[in-house]
Amino acid sequence: MPESRPESRIAWTTTDVAGVPLRRCVGRVGQVEVGICEYDGSNRLWTWWSPLAEDVWGHAPSAEGAQQHCETWLRDWLENFRPFFDGR
Repeated sequence: MPESRPESRIAWTTTDVAGVPLRRCVGRVGQVEVGICEYDGSNRLWTWWSPLAEDVWGHAPSAEGAQQHCETWLRDWLENFRPFFDGR
């Protein structure tokens, strides 16, 4: 039985220029942009990164894979802030 993963809280939308869709997705949680996935044709991979941290990025063979990696990073990164929000 395949492992199920939790439903994403990130809303991924495809971007376009003048109505022409690009191979680029922007992920938002509410109004906050948390991730970007873009196809890198020279390497034939999808690259993801987050505007929340300068040194965070990765590659995946598909857009879905890149989005999953981005979300995994975001969940782990946000754990660092749990003590702040828990009031400890």
